[in-house]
Parts: sequence; C-alpha cells; structure tokens
Amino acid sequence: MTGTSPHAPTPMPYDQPQPTADGTEGAARHSGRQGPDHARYFEDRSPGSGVLPPRAWYPTSDAARLSLQGTWRFRLSASAEAEDDGFARPDYDDGPWPEIRVPGTWALQGFGAPWYTNTAYPFPVDPPRVPDENPTGDHRHVFDLPGGWGEGPAVLHFAGVESCARVWLNGRELGHFKGSRLPHEFEVGPLLRPRRNVLAVRVHQWSSGSYLEDQDQWWLPGVFRDVWLQRRPEGAVTDHFVHAGFDHRTGQGTLRVECAPAGRVSVPELGLDLATGESATVPVRPWTAEQPHLYEGELVTVGETIPLRIGFRTVCVEDGLLKVNGRRILLRGVNRHEFHPRTGRTVDPETRRRDLLLMKRHNINAVRTSHYPPDPAFLDLCDELGLWVIDECDLETHGFAQQGWRDNPVDDERWEPALLDRARRMVERDKNHPSVVLWSLGNECGTGRGLSAMAAWMRERDPSRPLHYEGDRSCADTDVYSRMYADHTEVERIGRRTEAPLSDPELDRRRRRLPFLLCEYAHAMGNGPGGLSEYQRLFERYERCQGGFVWEWIDHGLRQRTPDGAVFHAYGGDFGEELHDGNFVCDGLVFPDRVPSPGLTEFKKVIEPVRIEGGTGAGGCGTVRITNRYDFAGLEHLEFRWRYEVEGEGRGHGWLTVPPLAPGESAEVALPSVPDGTDEGREAVWTVCAVLAADCAWAPAGHEVAWGQLPAGPRPAPAVPVATATPRRGEGNVIVLGPGTFDATTGVLGYLDGVQIGGPRLDVWRAPTDNDEAAPWQPEPRPATEWRRLGLHRMRHRTLSVAPGPGGLVVRTRVAPAGSPLALHAVHRWTARRDLLRLDLSVDPEGDWPVPLPRLGVRMAVSGSLGFVEWFGGGPGEGYPDTRAAARLGRWSMPVEALQTPYVRPQENGARPGVRWAELTRADGSGLRIEGDPDFFLTVRRWSDEELTAARHTTDLWPGEDLWLHLDHAQHGMGSQSCGPGVLPQHRLEVAPARFSFVFCSLR
Repeated sequence: MTGTSPHAPTPMPYDQPQPTADGTEGAARHSGRQGPDHARYFEDRSPGSGVLPPRAWYPTSDAARLSLQGTWRFRLSASAEAEDDGFARPDYDDGPWPEIRVPGTWALQGFGAPWYTNTAYPFPVDPPRVPDENPTGDHRHVFDLPGGWGEGPAVLHFAGVESCARVWLNGRELGHFKGSRLPHEFEVGPLLRPRRNVLAVRVHQWSSGSYLEDQDQWWLPGVFRDVWLQRRPEGAVTDHFVHAGFDHRTGQGTLRVECAPAGRVSVPELGLDLATGESATVPVRPWTAEQPHLYEGELVTVGETIPLRIGFRTVCVEDGLLKVNGRRILLRGVNRHEFHPRTGRTVDPETRRRDLLLMKRHNINAVRTSHYPPDPAFLDLCDELGLWVIDECDLETHGFAQQGWRDNPVDDERWEPALLDRARRMVERDKNHPSVVLWSLGNECGTGRGLSAMAAWMRERDPSRPLHYEGDRSCADTDVYSRMYADHTEVERIGRRTEAPLSDPELDRRRRRLPFLLCEYAHAMGNGPGGLSEYQRLFERYERCQGGFVWEWIDHGLRQRTPDGAVFHAYGGDFGEELHDGNFVCDGLVFPDRVPSPGLTEFKKVIEPVRIEGGTGAGGCGTVRITNRYDFAGLEHLEFRWRYEVEGEGRGHGWLTVPPLAPGESAEVALPSVPDGTDEGREAVWTVCAVLAADCAWAPAGHEVAWGQLPAGPRPAPAVPVATATPRRGEGNVIVLGPGTFDATTGVLGYLDGVQIGGPRLDVWRAPTDNDEAAPWQPEPRPATEWRRLGLHRMRHRTLSVAPGPGGLVVRTRVAPAGSPLALHAVHRWTARRDLLRLDLSVDPEGDWPVPLPRLGVRMAVSGSLGFVEWFGGGPGEGYPDTRAAARLGRWSMPVEALQTPYVRPQENGARPGVRWAELTRADGSGLRIEGDPDFFLTVRRWSDEELTAARHTTDLWPGEDLWLHLDHAQHGMGSQSCGPGVLPQHRLEVAPARFSFVFCSLR
C-alpha cells in the first residue's frame, strides 16, 4: 500500500458553521446570559465555528511566535449559564479572580475535582445534550506584542482544550471548537494591538464533543496544551506535505514536498535543491525505528523558512504482512496516554523525553497513541529516537456499548462533520512524521458509517499509510486485523489463519489475508502482567502475528498527601465521584512517578532484540547461541560480555567475539574455559550480556540490551544435614529439639536458639492482585472471588497430633476454611542437629477443590530487627511463575523496605523466585538463615497479609514490630485477567499433594 497524495494541500470547507440539532447555526453570536432561548453552541453536533483549516505542525520557523503560556486569571462557574460573557470585554475587571497556570487543568489546581470513569459517561446519555451541571471555566490573559512584531496576518493556536472552548480577542468573538486533543487556530492579525491584548476563553467541561471522547482516563477540563500566537507574513507556508518513500530493492529514496504557496526544498546532505511539487530520487539511508536516520532540510517560501527532518521509508501491507522498507516488522509496543501525576494531561518536554528514553532502554519499539493524537512534540521525539507509531484519532464512544450501541454517534450521519473534522485535524497535523506508520480511526466506537467516511477520506488524503481500527471484526475499513486481549489459543489460531470465519465469505477471505496485531494485550494492572513470554513466542513463530501493544505505559495515579504529609497516589473514588471505576486507571508498566514496575523489567527481558541461550556445544567449554531478532539492524552496535559465578560469587569475566549476524541469523559462540578455583558441589552459572558498544541517542555505552544465563554444569543436590538431636521435654509445656523450642500442645515452633519465632504454619492466602480480582465482565470463576467464597482468607488450624520420637518431632495438622469440608492435611517432620533445624512438610488435599490455591508454603513472624536480606536465587526484583523471565540467578542483598513493590493499590508483591538460601540479619550480622529444597519463593515484609489485603493505598500500611516471612513452595501465576486472559494452565497452582523442606539456623 504505497503512493502519495494526488493533490496539494488546500483549504477545506469544513470550518464553516454547522447546523445544530434545532436548526440554528453553531456560530451563533450573542451577548448576555445564556438561557433556554439561546443557541447552546456547546451542545450542537458541529466541530465548531470560525476556525482555520488544519495544517501540518512544525516546531519552529523564522516567522515570529509568541508563547502565551504562564499565569492567567480564572473563574469557575457551576454551569454554562451561571455567568454572562461580559468577562470578554477588554475593560472587564478580573482583579478579584484567582490565578491559574496555562497550560493546565483546573481540577488539579484547586478548582473542582478530577473524575475517573472507564466506559460510563459521567453525565446522562442524551446526545448531543449535556446537563445543566456543567462546570465552566472562564480564562483571561493580557499580553503585549514583542518589539518588531509588525502588522499583518497572524494565527492564534490552541494545541489542546477539554472539551469545548469559546474564544474572544480584544472583545471580538473568534468562534468555538471541540476536539480536545487536536489543534485549532483562528486568524487574529487585524485584532492585534502592540499593547494590552486581552484573550478570553470560556471552557465547558461537558459538550457534545464529550460523547466522542469517552476514553479510559481522568476527565480533566481546561487549556491543557500550549497556546501561542504566530505571524503569518505574506507568502508564509499555509501547509506542506513531505513525501519521502524508500525503495528497498534499489536503496533509493524519492522526495517530493507539496506546499502552498510554492517554494523550494533543500537537503544539503543529499545535494538536493528542488522546487516544491518536483520529485528527486537519490541513494539514501532509510528511516526505521531501529536506525532512525533523519536528513536535515529546509522548506523556503517567500514569507517563511521551515526546518525539515526527513525520514525516508515506505509502509505497505503485502503478502499478508505489514512491511516497512520491504521487511516484516515485529511490534514490541505499549499504549501511551499523556499523563503526569501532578499536572494530569499536561506533560512537560522533559517528561515526554524521559518517557521515550525509558521505552527505548526497555527494548520497546512501538507506541499506540491511545486514544488520541499526543502532543506533536512527542512525535518529533519518536522520529528522532526511533519508534513505530500508530497515531489514533481523538474518538471513542465506548459508553454507548452499555445501551447496545443505540444512538452511537459513529453511525449517525448528523455527527459525520465532527468525525471528519477529527480525522482531518489528526492527519494534517501529523502527516510529516516518518514514525507514524499507521493511522487509527479511533477506539471502541462500535461500527458505523461515520468510521467508513473517515477511512475513505484518510485513504484519499494519505494512501501511503495503512489504516487501523479494532472495533470492527470484519475489518471492512482497515488494512490490518486488530484485536484486544485475545488469549494465547486464539492468537495461535489467527497466526495459522484458521480463526473462526466471518459470516460474509468475501469479508472473511479478505480478513484472512491481513496481518494481525494485538492493539491491546497483557493488561499491566498491579502485579503482572503474566503470560508475556508465551505471547512473544507466538509472535515469533507465526509471521502473521506482528506483535502488539501492552496496556498501558503508566499508572494514572494523581499525587496526593494525607493530612500528616505522607504521599500516595489517588485513583477513582478518591475525589468523591458519584460514578467511577476505582483503580482501573492504574494499569501501567511504570508507576505514576515513572519508576519502572517489575512488569516493565519483565517486558524488557521478554522482547529482547537479541536472544542469548544455551548452545549445543559439547566438552569443557560449551557454547552460547546468539540470535539476532532485530528487524533491520545487525549486531555491530553491541558488545558481548561474559561472567562466571559460583553461588553468586564472581570467578571470572571477559568479552565474547560474536560474528556479524543479519536479522534472523544465529551463531554458536564458544565460551572460555571454566576459570580456576571452581568450588565443587556449588552451583555455577554463565551470564552473557549484550551491551551498547558506544553512546547513542537514548542510552550510554554499556547499557544492557539483552542477557542470558546458562548453567555451567548439573545443579548440585541440596545437602541434607544428618539428624543427631533427639526431642526432649523442657520446662513448662515445651519440647526442645536441637536449637528449636516447640509448643507441646500445638507443635508450633516458638523459639530458635532462644530467639522468639512465630510459626512456621501452613499458608495459602495472598492479598489478591488486580489480576486475581479480575474485571467484572470476565467469565467466572474469577480467582479472588472464588478464594473468598471458599474462605481461603480465613483458614483455621487444628493440631491432630504432636509426636516426639527418636527420629525427631512429627506434627500433624488439618488446615481448613470455616464453613467448608475442604481441607489440607499437613505433616511437619522436624529433625535437628545441634545448630540446625530441618522441616520436611507433606501436604495432601482433602475434598474436591474447585479452584487453584493463591500460594502454598509457610508463614512465620520473626523479629523486626532483622531488617537486611541477602539471598541466592532469582532477582533482583520480584517474580512469579509467569513473570519470572527477568529474574536473574545471583546473590542479591537489600533492606526489607526495598523488597516491597509499591503498587498504587496494595496487593501481593515482592516475592523472589528460585531462592536456594536466604539470610535475614541485623546490623551486627546476627540473624537467621533459611535453605530450601526445592528452591522457593521468598517474601519478607513489615505487615501481614491481612493488613495488605485491607489496604487501599500505600499510606494504609504501617510497619509493625515483627517481620512477616513467607517461604512458598509454589505461587499461583499472575495472568492478565484484570482485563485480559487469566493464568495459563502451566502456571496455575492446582491443589495436589506437595512435598518440600526448609533448614533453619541462627547466625551469630
């Protein structure tokens, strides 16, 4: 699907006033208080009035520009009719008004409150009307023109206002507009004065446009993006369209720039100087997300010079695949909302860049701009740093799904002008970005004729990019087959092109020929998402499956403080919303403060562009297999390091020489000889890392891109201490066995070497994760619901027998929930020698358990002074059965506090997988050592699971006197059922007999 637009950009007629529902014009002018007899412009279906046609965005030119951001005067009213429009008069006294920052949203500056809903509209569904309770913010700003501005045409530019704005300059009404995440401009040259220009803007929170903006996010009204004034001298660029295709067979790029008015284009690096409208074909370096080469150029007209950054690339759907520059691409993507925990949708340049640097450093190569066009400066960064972008229109009508899509605007011709306006403003604004490889019609709008009209216009205007939309399974208006949250089994069927057929044979044949992507998958809410590795293997196995976009990039928690000053992040319901969707707004790979979550670390590992795994070489050296999984790049930009460790202790390190590998190629590379001094009977491992050989635009030299670990030999069996101690009765009701003191009635360990211990006791409960809770629309059984129904959160223990004997101490218990015949029978076999205490635990289920267990292990309380943890096992971060790809075997240490993962809504967290041994110590080195057979999940925290379960925010958790120590034989997986599929069968903790052991000893 290639080509260029057949026509130069020309003004479109759609900026004219549109008729409203009652036949009046949306551009109705009036003064005085609005009432039922006046046109309610914010309720008409039109996109607005008085605005200029859209044009391509560019960050700078030699035409003067004046930023109007800063401190404005502000007044908030409870309804659209509460105040008249006299505030727009230049002589109006706004002295009593408070101040507000622009860009910004008033709800986060002390005026009103934010409101979160996922799909439900927070107002009655009565399109296009909105309720009288319609918070309305009046803004005033006074500015002077800089010296040398001069006379002549100028435009007033609004980059983003939610949701409807009416604008005056120096007392003259300019018009109004809707389309919150899109730019709007007005011609203002004749109205400007050298001194004291008064800009007045009335912003309504609710408008007819709100029905088209039902994205899963906070509702945050205000002027949230930049506002500026720009000179348009005679002959300035009205619009321009850069066409820069690439022929991968010849290595030639073809450049043609359309421009009104005509001008010239120069690209010094290519030796090009040509008139606009003319084409030139020359050898070029192509643009890709892996190697984002941009050519600096200039567009010069009589009245303006614009710098250009040109990326040559061609996008097409060919042979059933989405290709760039002739090659299939694999999207390792994320969905990204614009969000900042203090300023909401207003995101500063430094934060935008930080987002992209984090993405690139975590191997992410694609962004879907869910569910609206982002600030255009973000796309400039994508061009520069290299990401594939699905640019999505500011359109979602998800709330109509609750009424069977009745009255859905996208299937109502009266809304078509507004829909087309949004499509045009996105395409015209962003058409010159090489990073944008697909246009998306919008999100979760059902189906309808309006979408078809948008698609038809986009194809005519820009046939060089394929179209995306997920909500229509027939794919009638799209060029890719897109789905949300299809499970692994369905993705495999689609990969084989054997998915369930459509009822229309022709549409079915067409869809089977389309490439497939998951525009949303792996819902990153709370602890998780699980199943990433299994998805990635499907993407790599089936060429039709071209990857997807994790939902989503960031938790939308708003930074707040408790009365005593503690910081937490708020979510739905924390601001008194009468209708909300709780913490469903916190579903990102980074926390609100942009600290990476364990989910992002896992994702980075899973999508590594270099695969490092054990080879097939034999002998003492062995080999490592290196596979290049880039789409375009070789491995010349990487260096490969090895490290040899014995039980986490370094024994040697060095560099590996890897031959040149084209994308998709593999090579086996010999490892060096095992370093001298190897410890017999201790576990040894090779770690091989691929790191950047030199600084690049997004990371310094030495940044780790990929890694793999290989066992250096068979894993040694854990040593079993020889039992020499015999139980004896102590003073009082106790039994003494080696260093342990037990309650003679319950058989519970009370002291180890004289230090008080609480437990260990069999434990199956965990504080439910968001994925355990599952979304309300998910099919039953939903794990946490079933766990509570069975009473796993209130298990009770009954001692059946305590039997000391020559071989040790045997304690039999029955652990069961109240009100249920289900139970777990546990046999604790304690043996000891003078300094060691060993527990062998056998667990057998009683009854027919209908659901998996949350966890299976032991829980014990130990002294809170044991505040430092060292362990040999998986780390350094948390890991669970289906989220442990990033857990690297090593020797790790950190304070107990650092083991916690501060999910916005507290839940199960912090388990370290594959632990062979762990030590909990005090500052003087004394403490407790635990060894496991087999290895185990280690969790240590300063609050109990009961406290963790009850907490709503991180500030609800207060450290206690004890540490709660969990030693788990097994954990249930995480899955993605907060919105996506549940835990895969291989990661479910089914109820079955289990055998495991631990050895405890004191450290002195």
